[in-house]
Amino acid sequence: MYDPTIFENLKVAFENHVYDLDNIERKIDIKNRVDQMDLSIIARTFKIEFTLADQSDITVEIILDASLEDLAGEILEVGKTNIGCTLALKFIKSIQNPDLQCEEIEQAIKYVWEDDIELTQTLSYVFGKELSSYTNAIEVKFTQKINEDQISDIGMFLEHVLETLNIFNKI
Repeated sequence: MYDPTIFENLKVAFENHVYDLDNIERKIDIKNRVDQMDLSIIARTFKIEFTLADQSDITVEIILDASLEDLAGEILEVGKTNIGCTLALKFIKSIQNPDLQCEEIEQAIKYVWEDDIELTQTLSYVFGKELSSYTNAIEVKFTQKINEDQISDIGMFLEHVLETLNIFNKI
């Protein structure tokens, strides 16, 4: 009998929770969804992007990845203990004052999320247009891999994502 991988189980769990927030609770609006198999490196990626239902100017993308090493280790039942998926968030927010707002964003991330994250803020703008704002791509990578043991934490994880979106809307 087919036994789904950690990646598949987590992907379905995230989809179920996120679609419930959209369709049942109406807290968010889903904007995009990607379920990808990269055949060149034998890796899986799942992304789901959404905004708050009443504040659509900031998006967040949940990114779940499984490498060849993790997929093969699980399927072949190799004795590796750190098999799982990597998890990241990518927020896209327009800002006008990078020196002030980037610091506020960093403090908000530290307030909501644990210390075992890697935070990167990448600013960009459209060349040739009057520079009135920057696009800030805020990437939060979680350093610990996740597996089915964390499925029960997905609801709380998503509440933290919504809290982060609400805080970012005030910055």
